Amino acid sequence: MADLDNKDQTEMDPADMEDVEEVEEEETGEDNSKARQLTMQMMQNPQILAALQERLDGLVGSPSGYMESLPKVVKRRVNALKNLQVKCAHIEAKFYEEVHELERKYAALYQPLFDKRSDIVRAAYEPTDEECEWKQDEEEELTVSKQEEMKEKAKVEEEKKDEEKEDPKGIPEFWLTVFKNVDLLSEMLQEHDEPILKHLQDIKVKFSDAGQPMSFTLEFHFEPNDFFTNTVLTKTYKMRSEPDESDPFSFDGPEIMGCTGCTIDWSKGKNVTLKTIKKKQKHKGRGTVRTVTKTVPNDSFFNFFSPPEVPESGELDEDSEAVLAADFEIGHFIRERIVPRAVLYFTGEAIEDDDDDYDEEGEEADDEEGEEEADEENDPDYEPKDANPPEECKQQ
Repeated sequence: MADLDNKDQTEMDPADMEDVEEVEEEETGEDNSKARQLTMQMMQNPQILAALQERLDGLVGSPSGYMESLPKVVKRRVNALKNLQVKCAHIEAKFYEEVHELERKYAALYQPLFDKRSDIVRAAYEPTDEECEWKQDEEEELTVSKQEEMKEKAKVEEEKKDEEKEDPKGIPEFWLTVFKNVDLLSEMLQEHDEPILKHLQDIKVKFSDAGQPMSFTLEFHFEPNDFFTNTVLTKTYKMRSEPDESDPFSFDGPEIMGCTGCTIDWSKGKNVTLKTIKKKQKHKGRGTVRTVTKTVPNDSFFNFFSPPEVPESGELDEDSEAVLAADFEIGHFIRERIVPRAVLYFTGEAIEDDDDDYDEEGEEADDEEGEEEADEENDPDYEPKDANPPEECKQQ
């Protein structure tokens, strides 16, 4: 009898076994779902990503155990391959030098079009009806009746505006609108910068002459204004397209080595890069109080024209390095994107194109979240979160 009882306790019905397997599968699926969710949260944390990137950067150039284990004769051949790689880097540098020459050539072809754009913006030229005719995409086309209705409404609105004020000249606040539409630039703008940037009429890119060290200059052209006497503010970026002898494998195209701004001749009391503050100081002995006035730096877009100087040693503190890194990114973006496609940033179309670069990742994340939600809904034990959290959980 003891043996029979023991047997009953150790053996399980096949149906019971299936239940156990299902539970184990559910638990495993739940663990995988939690692991995916945790991984996504970690990868969205900037501090974790920065630490991971720092760790990966530290591994670059580190010898691997595999290389150390290779026979001496094989290591010798690998060294030959590395020498070939250095030669490839020098050829690549020459390639980018020729690209720069092509940029110079085509910049001359683009410039007449950019000059005409500037003339239209600042009302120096009124485009013809033919030049103003724009064919909409099929998706944007409306029915004839709808178009007529909109034209009638627009005509009424225009008549009202004409009664209220004079016809605007050119395209008012063109470049200010461009700046405000681009996150990279709008982050630099302060409220006190906007009245000045309303006077910005054009931005031009000038490349270094043939045979000269590689560089480009951004020219900001202003109409006469009450803020400064300059008609053009400049920012020059010096570039290098050659592998570093101490680290040739790091070469990845031209790099900006430094930049030079310009002196802004501010009108009296109009310098937005400085602000005056007043502090009260109490004398330790006599107890008297005096007010001290100090002039300190002020946040402004126009600090863009006063970048930190790079010492001959090339060594900078962390703050200066961060400022220059951001400065180089902005200068490159203005040159590569803003100047060639200004009208599309004015209308917002280029911003939509930039956002499309991130759509795929976003869709993938949405799909994963959708899968997790579907799994939760199919789980009979799933309890949805309360859509209305308790009062103590709500933000004050």
